[in-house]
Order: sequence, then C-alpha cells, then structure tokens
Amino acid sequence: MKFFVKLGRKFYTTGLGFATIRLFIFWFACLLDVAMKSFDIAEFFQKIVRDLYESVYVSLGGSLDDQTLNWAERGVALAATALKIVILLSIIGLVYWLLVYCVKRTRAFLHLSTRHVKIVRANLRYAWLVVSLLAVMTQIGMKADTITATAKAAAWAGFYYVLWSTSGQMISRVLKHYELNASIEQLLKNLILVVIFVLALASILAQFGFDIVSLVAGLGIVGLAVGFAAQSTLANFIAGITILVEQSFQVGDWIRLGDTEGRVVKISLRATQILDRDNIIIIIPNSTVSSSEVTNLTSKKMIRFDVSARIALEADITKARTAIVKTLLKDEVILKHPAPMATVDHIGEYGVHFIVRFWVAPLSVARIPVIKENINEKIKRAFDDAGIAIPYPHMRLIADDGVLIAERVKSKPSSQTTVDMIEETPEQAAKKN
Repeated sequence: MKFFVKLGRKFYTTGLGFATIRLFIFWFACLLDVAMKSFDIAEFFQKIVRDLYESVYVSLGGSLDDQTLNWAERGVALAATALKIVILLSIIGLVYWLLVYCVKRTRAFLHLSTRHVKIVRANLRYAWLVVSLLAVMTQIGMKADTITATAKAAAWAGFYYVLWSTSGQMISRVLKHYELNASIEQLLKNLILVVIFVLALASILAQFGFDIVSLVAGLGIVGLAVGFAAQSTLANFIAGITILVEQSFQVGDWIRLGDTEGRVVKISLRATQILDRDNIIIIIPNSTVSSSEVTNLTSKKMIRFDVSARIALEADITKARTAIVKTLLKDEVILKHPAPMATVDHIGEYGVHFIVRFWVAPLSVARIPVIKENINEKIKRAFDDAGIAIPYPHMRLIADDGVLIAERVKSKPSSQTTVDMIEETPEQAAKKN
C-alpha cells in the first residue's frame, strides 16, 4: 500500500493544485494505507478497550466476570464504524475538492461567468453535504426508509435551489425585453421566491409522510385570517402592484398628487415616496395614490408653462410682443423649439393682458417657480427698456356743471387710493372739453 503514499507525495511535491488540496490528498493516501491493514487496527482498539474496561469499569465496582454486556465488542464495533465514516467522508471530500478544482481550471475554457461559477460551486457544496449525510446515516444503521426519504427530500431541495438561482436571470431578460422597470423585476423575483419556497417545503414534507392537503388547508385558513386583519395593508399591496404594472409614473418622475408635488424617489409595495421642493420626503400609501388624480409632469420630453403680462391700453401690442419673445429666447432654460410665444389673452379695463407660453425640459420642472420669477423680472426690464407703460387702475370724475373735477388715482392695485379735488372755472372746464 505504499503506492498510495507515493502518489500523495507526488501530488504534494508538484504544482497540480492548491496547497490545501495537496495536503488533503497526502493525508488521505496515508489514511487509506492504514485502513488497508484493518486487522491490526481491530486488535489495537481491542487492547485499548480492554485497558479502559479494567481500569475504569472495575474501579467503579464492576466485575471482570460480568458477561451481560461485552464492552470490548461494543467498543471495537464503534471504532470500526467511526473509521468507516472517516474514510467515506474523506473520499467524498476528496471528490468535492477535485471537482471544485476542475471548475476553476476549466472556467476560462467553458466561458463561465462569475455568477455561473458561484452557482456551480454552491451546487457542488450542497451535493457534498448531502452525500456525506447519507453516508453517515448508512453507517450508523438508520432505517432504509428514512435514508431514502432524506435522499429524495435533498434532491427536491437541490432542484428548487437551482430553479431559484436561474429564475432571477430569466426574469431579468424577460423584463428587459418588455422594457419594464426595476421595481416590477424585484416584485416578480420576490413572488417567485415565495412560490418556490412553498413548493419546496411541500415537496420535502411529503417525503416524510406529512399530509400536504391538510397543511395547505391550514395555511389557507391562516391566510384568510391574516387577510381580514390586514385589509389596509393588502389594499396598499394590490395598489402597489397596479402602479408598477401600469407604469403611470416611475422613480425619477415629477408628479402632482393633490396638494403634493415633487419627484418620486421610491415605489414600494406599501407606499410611494415623493421628495418635494423643500427637500422633504412625503410618504403616501399606494391605496391613496391609486384612488387620486395624478399628474405626471415629466412623462414627455418637454412641458409647457405660462406666465401673464400686462401693458397699458395706449401701448403698442406688436412692440410689446416682440420684447417679450426676445427676452424669452435669451433665456438658457427655455427651449427654442417650440419657440415661446406671447398672445393677447383679453383686453381689460386698465390694460391689455398677455399670456406668455414657453417650453422647458423635464429636468427643469423642479425649478419652475424660480424660472417664472426670473421671467417676470426680465419682462419688466424689457418693457422699461422699450418704453412700454405698465397700467395701473385710475378713475376721473367730472361734475355735470364742469366746475368741480375730481381725479381719483390708484397708484398701486392693492395700495391706498388718493383723490385730488381741482377747482376750475366754467371757462377752464370748457377749454379742456
């Protein structure tokens, strides 16, 4: 049996693997060489057990003539079983390490990715543990039915593990083909994980004689009770699935929901989180989102906003329109195509009212209040440069006899009113008329 020792030394001295593998092979070769001389080992264990029997058992008051229990035979049988288990586990471990080594060496040749290598190594590790367990169960004398049930349960568990490992990549490919978002991908992965876990648990328990029908019925009753106790949670869950599937808005979109307006930062199965302009995160239950009117301001490539402007009745409308459009075209935030426009909305009592429309990119939606403020300031400055008057409310009162004329001037639309009383002669009033 020196051949095994020489073989182990050869592997140890050559560069055919890791240092751990070489040491393991060398140790296994030595162990196998000793195991081939099992008759010497049996005699060795008999001597040890006999010495223990004489020193311990007798000191406790036992008798060497007591033959009711042969401790020597029991000890030898136990030692032989332990030796068999060690040998079997060593062989299984050697095969496992060799397979792992082959996977590493053939990775580049087979073009395996890191993820595939991890899956293969995990399966090999699982197979090593299962085979080792079955070997130990066989040697310690467990019933054949129990060993068979354990083997079948382990096979089902391995099958569902492989199914779960490969389902993630398959889901990613399908969702990428249909251009679905990452939230739906995570949702489907979680649902598939739950289904696989339930099926795996049912398959494993079935191998040991459990009644799966009764178990499923019990789980159904428990699920019904939980459903009644958590109606709001289930409503949010279903609404979250609806939002993710319909994709009326996604993470990163700027939406308006009632009095709340902001950017969507997260869509979970329970709630939607919105970050408003004040840098405050608002958490809204999905059931509320699903039952409310939602305006998605960034669903298209551009969005239109408007501001209002007003000029005096005596001012030139064309000149005012030109000044407004030129001002908007100089702004870097406002898109040039479509071009901004200024149209007359209506003619009021105190002036001509313009409505100014312009387009911005979705990224600028969060700054719309600031953009509108800047546009109003620039339009006012353009009117001042062009000499265009901005009207203010005023009223002139003339008495019937033309003697008393009262001119009421409201310098600001929301400020105090001043009234000037002017005394005139009839001749002066006639000249004015």
